[in-house]
Amino acid sequence: MILLLRLLLAAASGFLTYTSNEPLGWWLAGLVGMAGLYAALMPWRGQGPSLRSGALLGFTHALVLYLFMLPWIGVFVGNLPYIALAVFCALYALVMGVGGVAVARWRYGALAFPFVYLLVEWARSSFPFGGFAWVRLAWGQINGPLANLAVWGGPALVSLATAAVGAGLAVQFLRHRGVRVAGALTVLVALLAGLVTGWTVVDRDSVTVGEVRVAAVQGNVPRLGLDFNAQRRAVLANHVRVTEELAGEELDMVIWPENSSDVNPFADPEAGALVSHAVRAVDTPIVVGTITRDEVGDRNTMVVMDPETGRGAQHDKHFLQPFGEYMPWRDFFRLFSEYVDQAGDFKPGPPEFTVPVRDVVLGVATCYEVAFDPALRTAVRDGAQILSTPTNNATFGFTDMTYQQLAMSRMRAIEVDRAVVVAATSGVSAIVHPDGSVSQETGIFESGKLVETLPLRDSLTPAARFGDRTEYALIILGGILFAAALVGTRRQTTPKKETP
Repeated sequence: MILLLRLLLAAASGFLTYTSNEPLGWWLAGLVGMAGLYAALMPWRGQGPSLRSGALLGFTHALVLYLFMLPWIGVFVGNLPYIALAVFCALYALVMGVGGVAVARWRYGALAFPFVYLLVEWARSSFPFGGFAWVRLAWGQINGPLANLAVWGGPALVSLATAAVGAGLAVQFLRHRGVRVAGALTVLVALLAGLVTGWTVVDRDSVTVGEVRVAAVQGNVPRLGLDFNAQRRAVLANHVRVTEELAGEELDMVIWPENSSDVNPFADPEAGALVSHAVRAVDTPIVVGTITRDEVGDRNTMVVMDPETGRGAQHDKHFLQPFGEYMPWRDFFRLFSEYVDQAGDFKPGPPEFTVPVRDVVLGVATCYEVAFDPALRTAVRDGAQILSTPTNNATFGFTDMTYQQLAMSRMRAIEVDRAVVVAATSGVSAIVHPDGSVSQETGIFESGKLVETLPLRDSLTPAARFGDRTEYALIILGGILFAAALVGTRRQTTPKKETP
């Protein structure tokens, strides 16, 4: 009976954590959700769950979270791949549940649990095939004060702080007075650190070195009923049409979305003429999303088209989406699904994330790349003064996907202290300021344009400089605590435990 109550608490905590993510964005619910998770793993009246039960509790929490968070994956390929991904991601939480139960037996286990949680999150975000960083705990805190901690240690530090606050809240109800005091201090320190950082460190005018007038174009996609080739040409025509509406504006650059010219303008004369017409109409460089091909293979490319110098620098997408833009182990997975051959065969570009647009260095993280820490950190270390995240979300319809992705762009803005221009084919496009706030955004499946003057920055935040080393230090500590807890559990004579 007690195990059933724990399972219900773990499931509820997963749902609450889901609601912290966009478009709901209830960041407080994320903290309560983590409190519920740790409470499910803690001893109650001296009796705690077994390690096996902990694995089940962790899996239950994660499965509910991902089943609610990831339905957008099934829009195009059906429910089976979506459910399979949710289950696969939840398998990592088996380890988190075991580690959580082990450290929860310590007097001050609430201080160790966040490091164990982060260790498992890092593993899920890194392996296999580059991992799936889309489901990091940090993204759900973009509307709360803990998001500001990204400037110090990126999303990893935000995830750690979120788990710490949750565990600190849990011990207020299930531990004796001394531990409750430590838990309360953890909560206060984390929240105050986020607030103070937001007031004093994030978005400082002192590092602004200039301004740039930018436009983001959202051309939208046509209605269904056209064949594939006609669809692609219609998308390009839509972006040209909306760009023409910007004629006469004083602009320094225009950013189109990923796949805005899915017909290669360098190989197709008609597409090339349309792109050239748009560039002449605004008389300013346009960063165009297209497909190019070289001796290696197809590339997902963002390329600068200048009215004076023509084709300029380009960013070939480096972090490709497995099972979408490329298919790992294609022959093997073909045994299980006929959708395998619908995956692309794109080749990754070099780990270079900047393109010069006249006198401005623009950082580019195309769509899926925004979830990966190295992309925009590398961009700012290479001199990016402003950032862009061009994306194509049309395949995923009216789902939460585009809002979840916008939350990532907002946290990246805080992390590296840069304005971010989000340009999406069908929405949501947005203008994001260095403090993570959104000043303008479009709706889904509508055409539109956003124009704003944004700051250029030359700062290097602690996260940009040392974020990877900070994360490695935190996860190494998590590994040490995890191992120590398991060893201690084996050596000690444990109190009577609930049977699974």
